[in-house]
Amino acid sequence: MRPAYRYALHVALFLATLITTTLAGVQLVRSGPVDWLALDVLGLPAHERLAQLGWGARYAGPFVGVLAVHEFGHYFVARYNKVRTSLPYFLPMPFGLGTFGAVIRIKERIFSRREFFDIGLAGPLAGLLVAVPLLAYGFATLPDQAEYLLVTTRSLARYPAPEFTLAQPLLYRWLEHLFADPHRLPPPNLLLRYPLLVAGEFSLFFTSLNLLPIGQLDGGHILYGLLGPRRAGRLSALLFVGFIFYAGLGLFSLRSGWEMWLYGGVPYALYLGVVFWKILPRWQWGLAVGAVVWLAQVAVATAWPGTLGQPGWLVFGLLLGRLSGIYHPAAPDDTPLSPGRRVLGWVMVGLFILCFSSSPLELLR
Repeated sequence: MRPAYRYALHVALFLATLITTTLAGVQLVRSGPVDWLALDVLGLPAHERLAQLGWGARYAGPFVGVLAVHEFGHYFVARYNKVRTSLPYFLPMPFGLGTFGAVIRIKERIFSRREFFDIGLAGPLAGLLVAVPLLAYGFATLPDQAEYLLVTTRSLARYPAPEFTLAQPLLYRWLEHLFADPHRLPPPNLLLRYPLLVAGEFSLFFTSLNLLPIGQLDGGHILYGLLGPRRAGRLSALLFVGFIFYAGLGLFSLRSGWEMWLYGGVPYALYLGVVFWKILPRWQWGLAVGAVVWLAQVAVATAWPGTLGQPGWLVFGLLLGRLSGIYHPAAPDDTPLSPGRRVLGWVMVGLFILCFSSSPLELLR
């Protein structure tokens, strides 16, 4: 592809992502995520259209900005290490949060453990350096609750109240405690009406998603840098097994009806076979791992009815297991990291724990 067309593609994807996330922001403020974007906003009267698009922009601008900083963190550190890479490709999504995130494409082999570590760590670190002040600012500048909700309630009277609230990982709660006026904090059922808080929470979620210490995710690069190929590979495999166990927890139990076992059992067995097929040197061992995971899920769900993981993670687990892989490739230069890098790596592991939530949104009970 010619350079001019390539640059045009990057710009077009970025602009498309701004549009889809703005429309997603409108829907989030209205009543929470739906299957498709709030395209009907374009047909509203001018003053109402501008108001709702303003809410969407206050979500989209900071959120896409954090994604951009994250990817350019990877990009500039890769270029500093003379590793050829593409500019970020933003991934618009016509439903839900409005985007799948963004990616860069490494165009040549990385030759050292340090380079893997530096490039992998740079993205989430850069993103957090923006996301944390963003959330702090959002909490510090919360408007008067009664006045703000009066204005928004008038504009949103025709829409159902949100059925979702924001997940609140530890870092979110700490920043709320440090910077928010308790008298201005919105109730959980109205958190989605505050676009800046939504953008900040989603930024933490996407950062923690990238920091999962599995395979070739950013967290996998960090884990490889810290532990080396052998120990990182073993831990990555164990974490992947735990990840799939949690994702599918509660789908099947001995109390499930025969319809669930008949119509859901075969597809789920095939799924487990596909994701665990190559987790061990012999495919038979991989299938055995899948069988043990399923038996353990059934045992837990039977012993503790109502236990439920996060089935949405099963799709992400399939992408990890079959596309990116759960084992990190070894670099020719396996020189251990310097003490300073090791400290920074473990700090990022701690930040992963502080940012992690199983989903950015929780259903109100």
